[in-house]
Amino acid sequence: MNASGDSDGSIVPMKPTNNGGTEPPAESGEERGPARRNAKQPNLNRTPKPERRRSRGLLGVREAAQRDRSLKFTALLHHLSVELLTASFYDLKKKAATGVDGVTWHEYEQDLEERIADLHGRIHRGAFRAKPSKRVYIEKADGRKRPLGIPSLEDKIAQQALRTVLQCIYEEDFLGFSYGFRPRRSPHQALDALYVGITKKRVNWILDADIEGFFDNIDRDWLVKFIEHRVGDRRIVRLILKWLGAGIIEGTDWSDNGKGTPQGAILSPLLANVFLHYVFDLWINSWRKTQARGQCIVVRYADDFVIGFESESDARECLAALAKRFEEFGLRLHPDKTRLIEFGRHSAAKRKREGRGQCETFDFLGMTHICSRTRNGKRFALRRITMAKRLRRTLSAIKLELRRRRHWPVGVVGRWLASVYRGWQGYHGVPNNLHRLEQFRRALFLLWRAQLRRRSQKGTRWTLERMQRLFDKHIPSARITHPWPDTRHHARLRARAV
Repeated sequence: MNASGDSDGSIVPMKPTNNGGTEPPAESGEERGPARRNAKQPNLNRTPKPERRRSRGLLGVREAAQRDRSLKFTALLHHLSVELLTASFYDLKKKAATGVDGVTWHEYEQDLEERIADLHGRIHRGAFRAKPSKRVYIEKADGRKRPLGIPSLEDKIAQQALRTVLQCIYEEDFLGFSYGFRPRRSPHQALDALYVGITKKRVNWILDADIEGFFDNIDRDWLVKFIEHRVGDRRIVRLILKWLGAGIIEGTDWSDNGKGTPQGAILSPLLANVFLHYVFDLWINSWRKTQARGQCIVVRYADDFVIGFESESDARECLAALAKRFEEFGLRLHPDKTRLIEFGRHSAAKRKREGRGQCETFDFLGMTHICSRTRNGKRFALRRITMAKRLRRTLSAIKLELRRRRHWPVGVVGRWLASVYRGWQGYHGVPNNLHRLEQFRRALFLLWRAQLRRRSQKGTRWTLERMQRLFDKHIPSARITHPWPDTRHHARLRARAV
């Protein structure tokens, strides 16, 4: 230790120079422990480079879209990575219908890594070519056929991946009353919102509307303009245009009328929501804030929507303005499925006082909405029951399927019927709909018994008592599976607020 002599001959420690030795001399001279820092000073001759921010992937896209609702994303294609394409492949239904390529999910899974790598390369080089969709038809409730377009498997994979990317942007833009084909949203949430709106707000008139041939009449030029409000990456826009212009193959005939997006394509519901967001959602949200004189509620699920009004004048003005608005973008309200009716607490009481009978009913998402009263008859109640035509259509389809399975083992058919009934009850088991559930269950009993009695000439063995034991063994009893809509709706809103 360095020291120096004092006048009295004592030894006094000498403070060495602060030269950045192994132990910081300033601390040792003051007889205290070393500070927890680097005593050596960095070389500050050059300004240090700022640390580059790492990309946060799709989470970063969502956060940017949330921060700035006018931000245009100019670089999105790199998010269509090999990992996202692989995950999108496994998100597809394994037994879904095949497109024009005829490739099934299990066939594509063979050599999956090489196939996905090739698909990824073609997408990023701009060499990807969309295949036409295959035309198939499904029966609608009114007996007509609904046309669907089934894409090829690689188109499904790419569309699923692109939908994942675009949802990060548009889920921050879509309004709260839009429920159709959105993640973490369901038809029952739309039904709950409508129930709460009618029972808690001053709703006296209902506009039950439907857009005629919506998916087939979407104006593609307007759709691209709407997409470009948020998507500035031209490679993404060109990819979407490839699918829109790929056309339809029906048999051996190819066709494309230059408008619409095929139902059945994975990306179509998102594109439809984007189109209606700008054509309908933003417009009606502004209209009810600036034009409506009374209260107004809106619930939309895809192209079906219900608007509730406090006053008749607001309802009629909105209907006229809405028809004009749709015409500007090539759409048209369905003349047979669009109705303006008196409906609500005060309308029901008014019609009763005037002797005009009960309010008309309307259908929405498979449920018929009826103005009713509580059990004691003192308060207004909104009753929802399964639509009669949907009940008949489902039973007709089950009857045909039971006929096809007539000679299957009884236990196998019973388990299949049980799964059908549980699925039906899972959707239609809403409060005040127990009668329809029991009606459906009784119809299943009669249909199954009729098919069992036709298995042989000894059908008389299936007596009512024996059939009832078999039926009760397989088919669960009717019960309500959903809570009251106002309870669930308010709980969901509280959970979102936390």
